[in-house]
This record gives sequence, C-alpha cells and structure tokens, in this order.
Amino acid sequence: MMITVDDNPVSLVELLWIREAWGLQPRRNDDHPPLLVDSPGLPMNDDEEFDIGVWEAAWPDIWTAVLRHAGEERDPGLLDAVRSTADNSAERADLIAQITGPSWRDRFGGAGLDELYQAWTASRFRERVARPHTSFEDQPERRSLDALTVAWRSGLTKIVTIPCRGEFARTIGEHTLLTTDATRSDVDTYSAALRQFG
Repeated sequence: MMITVDDNPVSLVELLWIREAWGLQPRRNDDHPPLLVDSPGLPMNDDEEFDIGVWEAAWPDIWTAVLRHAGEERDPGLLDAVRSTADNSAERADLIAQITGPSWRDRFGGAGLDELYQAWTASRFRERVARPHTSFEDQPERRSLDALTVAWRSGLTKIVTIPCRGEFARTIGEHTLLTTDATRSDVDTYSAALRQFG
C-alpha cells in the first residue's frame, strides 16, 4: 500500500488566502472549505485597485479547476519528459503546466498576493519547520490504519490537507481525499473521513 500526503498544496492555499484576506463571498457550496486556521490580515494596497466583484465571480471556477487538478494522479514520467524538452519550448511549458496545474496566477497574475501573503506563507513555513518530527507510530495514517486500508482498497492513493478550521473532508477525483489538518490529526474524525471514501 502506498499513500501520498500533500500537506502543502500551494495553489489551493493561495485561493483560500485570497478568499479570506480579500473578503470574497463566492457562491457557496459544500465543496468550499471553512476559513483558514491562521486568518490573514486585510491586505493594504494603495498602489492598485482590484475589482473584487470580478475576483468573487471567478473564484469558484478557479477553485474547482485547482481542486480537480489536486485530485488527479500524476504521470511519473512527466518530469523525465520535461528534462528531454528544449529550454523555453512550448512543449516544455505544456508539460510543466500539466505538473503544476491551474492557479489564481493563471487568471490574475500576482494580483492580491501582496506582502502580507508573502509574510503569511513565510510564517506558515517557519511553523512547519519548527514542528517536532512525528514518529512512525504517531503518523495519522498509522493511527487510522484500519480505515486507511479500507479506503486504499476502494482506490485511495492520495491525501491532500488544507490549513482550515474544524472538521472537513471531501473526496476529490477517484483517488484523493481532501481534509483539514484538524481532521487528519484527530484519529476518530480522520478514520470516519477515510471510511466515507469511495
């Protein structure tokens, strides 16, 4: 059994930060996770004006595309294929896009991702690095092994975690479970989420 855990899905986290920091109120549905655990401050950008209404309207579609990509299995040969292409070629750009997937930046560039975002991500990085190493036996997947095994037999190969508040878990794609860090860290909640996979 092999399970991949992505605990830093950059494009998803960017979108969650944009939603919260800029006060976006996108069309709500059950696939939108709760607010971030570490709420960002409100950005202050006097140099540019942004059309928040355009962002708010675009956010759900971008979220859906990024979420879909996060739930897909990657072809392990893509990295080798990139290495065999010419620098700056259209073929290389296409292969890299297949690996990285869609993002907020594809549509809006760096708009909305200001110094506060950079400081917020740097703070998250420092917190991640400072965390004590978890022993093998204390890994969430090990503690929920029975439920994980059942989910794996149903096709689960990847778990994506997001730094949002409270309990939240959704199946994305055929092989991926999206959860909050809080869900993954609680053995009972995580086991219940794994049992619902498939």
